[in-house]
Amino acid sequence: MSKIRVAVFGCGAIAQRRHIPEYAANPNVELVAFADPLKERAEEVAAQYGAKAYTDYKELLKNEKLDAVSVCTPNYLHASMSIDAANAGLHVLVEKPMATTKEEGEQMIEAARKNGVFLMVGHNQRLMPPHVKAKEILDSGKLGRVLTFRTSFGHGGPESWSVDGRDSWFFRKDEAIMGAMGDLGVHKSDFIRYLLNDEIVEVAGFIGTVHKEGTDVDDNATCIVRMKSGAVGTLMASWTHYRSGDNGTVLWCENGCMKIGTVEGDEVIVELTNGTVETYKVGAMATNEKQVPSGVIDAFVESILTNTPPQISGEEGLRSLNVILGAFESQDTGKIVKL
Repeated sequence: MSKIRVAVFGCGAIAQRRHIPEYAANPNVELVAFADPLKERAEEVAAQYGAKAYTDYKELLKNEKLDAVSVCTPNYLHASMSIDAANAGLHVLVEKPMATTKEEGEQMIEAARKNGVFLMVGHNQRLMPPHVKAKEILDSGKLGRVLTFRTSFGHGGPESWSVDGRDSWFFRKDEAIMGAMGDLGVHKSDFIRYLLNDEIVEVAGFIGTVHKEGTDVDDNATCIVRMKSGAVGTLMASWTHYRSGDNGTVLWCENGCMKIGTVEGDEVIVELTNGTVETYKVGAMATNEKQVPSGVIDAFVESILTNTPPQISGEEGLRSLNVILGAFESQDTGKIVKL
């Protein structure tokens, strides 16, 4: 089979550090074109991969013969770009949050369905080795039913991650729409749904800007969530976890406790009520400071090659987004929101 011809929309940090190098490392992919409003940024990556550079993604779609695109742009552009690509007959991998409203997400899903293409959302937390191992253990049944949990994702903020630093679109509400919750909280809503094989049915959100001066996007959120199974837990997202980031999850179950990403070197720890303790060294999770392959790009390519719908589908992305939108509604209304 000939190589999958891919274009990337947006050439910022997530594209430069994950999408582009992971496509380049995949022998089944040819990077054909890049689009970014900053001409120099698009030209720089295009020159590196022998591709073409555009400042207008619509011109790119019109001129290039493609199979798929990655959408790595500010949040407010995810829906329109994904829909345009799907209408051009292309498979789409879109960064999270997949959209900024439920209606946008539904329109993206419908565009992919109508055009017979795949829509995948970049929820890489499902594919991190400790999370894969944790799900395998939980699915085995040895811990019994999950009763309560906490899951958290925090770092010092996009200023240390984005190629534009403190001037990044992450801090401009008209482009980001949501802050830490769109960046990190949606990862956690997706991960806990996936890990527990369960749906969040109620959410109470406490969301605000507590430390990032000069921005009106949220930098911290703590949510209480209830699962369909009855399990209750907390979900936290933060851009003010300075010096010591967190991507940890703890589950308290009928037969013991599982700790994921809480102890460096022992990525998964199972403490059973019979007194036994099991530790699993399965490899670290990616951080802003230390990148490891996300697995997302390879999974997207494999879906296309095998004509198999992606596990992290648009529908899955929308369910996870709806949790975050519900948390914002809760913050605005002061009420628990049923999903």
